[in-house]
Parts: sequence; structure tokens; C-alpha cells
Amino acid sequence: MHADEWIVETISAGNVKVCCSNPGNWSFDVSTIRENNKDVITVNLTNDSPNIPPSFSVELSVPQLDVHHLWRPGEMDRCQLRPDWQAYFSSNLAFDMPLYAFINDNNANRLTVTSSEPLHKIDAQFGLMEEGCRLIGKLNYFNGPQAPTSSYRTKILLDNRQVFWGNAVREAAEWMTTEAGIKPVLSPEAAFDPLYSTWYNFHQNISDEAVERECANASKSGMKTIILDDGWQTDDNNRGYAFCGDWEVSRNRFTDFAAHVKRIHDMGMKYMVWYSVPYIGKKSRNYNRFMGKYLREEGDAAVLDPRFPEVREFLCSTYEKAMRDYNLDGFKLDFIDSFAFGGEDPAIAEDYTGRDIKSLPEAVNLLMKEIYRRLSSINPDVLIEFRQRYIGPAIRQYGNMLRAGDCPADMQANRQRIANLRLTSGETAVHADMLEWNTAETPENAARHILSALFGVVQYSLMLEDIPESHYKVIEHWLDFSQKHRKTLLKSDFRPYHPEACYPVIEAESDDELIVAVYNDMSLPVIKPTGKDTYIINASGASSLVLDIAECRIL
Repeated sequence: MHADEWIVETISAGNVKVCCSNPGNWSFDVSTIRENNKDVITVNLTNDSPNIPPSFSVELSVPQLDVHHLWRPGEMDRCQLRPDWQAYFSSNLAFDMPLYAFINDNNANRLTVTSSEPLHKIDAQFGLMEEGCRLIGKLNYFNGPQAPTSSYRTKILLDNRQVFWGNAVREAAEWMTTEAGIKPVLSPEAAFDPLYSTWYNFHQNISDEAVERECANASKSGMKTIILDDGWQTDDNNRGYAFCGDWEVSRNRFTDFAAHVKRIHDMGMKYMVWYSVPYIGKKSRNYNRFMGKYLREEGDAAVLDPRFPEVREFLCSTYEKAMRDYNLDGFKLDFIDSFAFGGEDPAIAEDYTGRDIKSLPEAVNLLMKEIYRRLSSINPDVLIEFRQRYIGPAIRQYGNMLRAGDCPADMQANRQRIANLRLTSGETAVHADMLEWNTAETPENAARHILSALFGVVQYSLMLEDIPESHYKVIEHWLDFSQKHRKTLLKSDFRPYHPEACYPVIEAESDDELIVAVYNDMSLPVIKPTGKDTYIINASGASSLVLDIAECRIL
């Protein structure tokens, strides 16, 4: 056993090391180039025959100069600069993405680092080293179970330009997508329509009559799509996934599902249905059918192994049949981050018997591409929703709606997650987590939940027939505003400020207008002269705001 180390010089981060503790018969080629005032390091691995690739790392260390925070796309709390012994992260095809940005207190980029790897797991360490106050960054490749290969290539982008931090992050995400050869699917206009979800208000206790009553109210207020969440496929109301896997409509809840969908369509709403993709519940008939074709057991369900062609065909045909039988407009495909090993890869002991693909992330990639291909061949504008944590560029090949991770009634978390997704999702439609609030709330506080979600497509999950009339009018008002200003809010230049303070000010600017939302009454937004119609939204909860305004025409 011997260790190898390669050092490359960069302008962005000084000397960067590539380290491999046991390269074996693998050859490494490491190089760097300068592009668009950024450094790009390329690491090539080759072997004469397929073999398990060796673990290696890309490491940097720079002085902590005017750096106060670390932002990352999967961050669910404030973007804290952690000590290096607490600063461990991970990403893969269906979990976050390898993009890390050191920023300062004044919204400026100091060093953004990303990898072009969209599928395979990367363990990372980005934080502050106590000795000498230095920032360290490390990307670790090929930890854990791997499939044999004879070559591998990755690139690492380093960007220390003093630009607005959001621009550095956005460009890094675009670079990663391009370098990985990924072509995101287009989001049809319907992906940007406000919608109604059954999850927070019904959970599993749903029925055709109740859903239709709610959709009558939803369509009247301006919502255009419904997502029928968990519960339609089981009579059980105990949560969990024990009854997933057969995917047959409960006749006790929906006596004629196709007729039910048609009634919703007649209200002018599109219809999407939830599926938990990897899970086969232990109380389903299909549990025994797929025995021996699972990655692991997880509670009351097992996780399918998509490296088996019959597993992929089962999943693809299930959604395809449902779409044809019920005239569905789309799907909420959940839990694809659960396609993961619970320890060792079970295929190794079986010499990959029955599996036509050895690499798990490549099998998931193939599965999800095939699902989208088959569904879009039925309806080119099919709607496919995924949620945080599966947010990387590969995900945008299979779906056209990315939703903020679950944060019930937490307006701050919703705002943070929407902003993070907007910076890394290109032109894909970004959705808020479903909105709910207590019906005893004031109309003003009810509105703040909506305003914290306004820069994403708003999803509602309240029992509309039970809310006060004043709340319903609030929903109608802001639905109307969001649609009149849809282009600016959802498809134009997006500028979220101070992520370390949970985005107290967010701007969106199109060719003809500027919208500024203020979420903290201690902020002092600077409203720059643009010559455009300018809207200031007070979402702070205070009765007034102080603004720094220069030569603006405000409506």
C-alpha cells in the first residue's frame, strides 16, 4: 500500500491537493486551467480492466479573510461556518449537491467550490480550522460500496470572484449541469400554476367527496392543480408505508377514481397523484413478489433495487398504467433518496446475479429517465414533482417541479428553502412547501405565510371549507397578485440577501418591474432607481418599514 499526492496551483485557492491513499493499479492525471476568471481542476482515473475505483480526495486550505458564513444548497438552518470537526456533509444523485460557498456579511462571494459529479456520492468537509483560522475544503470520492469501472473523470470549479454571492452560486450550478452533460426537461406553463395539496389537511384520511368539495373552493380561488397525496391506495390511517407497493385505489375512499378525476378536470384543475417510488410495504401483496430484489428493509417497508430490470419495468408500467387508466396529468414521485444501501451492497455476495446494471446511482438515473420518457410520450406536458432533498442537476432530467422540503407552518424555513432552490434549479419550476396555518390566526399573519412563499409556486394545504372568510379573501388576493406578476416572481432575476439571517429581503426584477419583499422590520432595504414599476411588500409583521429609496417611482 502506498499513498500518492498531486498538487496543482490555482489563483482562486492557492495550492490544491489531490490525495489517494491506495491507488493500486489506477493511474491519475490531474490538471488545471483558468476559465472566465475561475479555476477548473480535472481529475482523470484509468485502469486497464474494470475494478473498484480507489477513494481519493481533493483538498484546499486558505486563510479566513473576510469570510463569515458557509452556504450550501441543502442547508435547512442558517448558513453557519462550522469548525472543521463539525463540518461534514454529503451529496449524491438524490441528496443535495456538491456545491459550497464561503461568503461574507455583505452578500459577497469569497470562494465557491463545486464538482461536476451529478450521480455518485461525494463526502465533503468545509469549515474553519482552529489552528491559524484557515478555511478548509475537502471533497472525498468513492467512499462506501462502489461498482467496478475502468475509468472515471471529474472536474472541480473554484470561484473567488468578488461578486454577489447568489450569482456565484447560480453560475456554479449551471456549470455543474453543463459539465455533467445534463439536459433538464422543460417546465410547462402548468408547472408554475398555484396548486392544492391534500397532505397537511387530510393526511391519509381522504375520500372522493371531501376532495371534490375542497377542489370546488380551490378552483374558485384560482388554484389550477391538485396533488392527491398518501392515503388513496389504502384504508389504513396510521401513516407509514406498510401498504405501499400494490398501488390499487381504495374503493372505500374512491368508488370510481376515473370518474372522480374527470369531475376535478371539469372544475378546470389538473390532477396529480403521489407515489412513494422505492417502497414496497410489508403488508402489500407485492412484498413477497420482490423478495431478494431489495436494497434493504426500512421499518414497515422494503426498498427496491432498481438494478433489476423487472423492478424498473414494474415501476415504469405502474405509473404508465395509472396515467392511462385515470387520465392523470402528473405525479408526485417521493422518496427517491431512499434508493441507498443500508450497509454493504447485497449484490456483491450474489455476484450481481439478475442485475443488468452494477452501479446503483446509474440504475436510479436510468429508471427515472425511463419513467419520464414513458410518461411524457403519453403527455408531453406531464407534471412531475420532486422535493428537497433530491435537488441536484440530475433530478432536473426527470421532473419539472422541485418543492421545498416539508416545513409545516414554518414560514421562515419555507422562505429559506425556496430561495436555496431558486439559485440552483435553473428554469425548473420551484414550489413552496404546502401552506397551512391555524384558523384562529389574524388575516395579516395568514398572509405572511403566503408572502414567505411568494417567490416560489405556492401550494396550499388548508381545509378551505373550514377557514374564515377573511382568510379565504387573503388567499384570493395574493393568488391574484402572484398570477399578475408571475413572470417577475418566478422567472426573472432573483436576488435573495443575507442567507445567514434567513433572507430578510428578497428581490425579483423583470424587464418592466421590481418586486421587493421585506421579512424583518429591522432591515433597511436599499431600493435602487430602475425606472420600473416597483412593489414593496411588507411581510415583516410590523405595521411600518424604513426604506432607503432614491428616485424610484413606487406604486
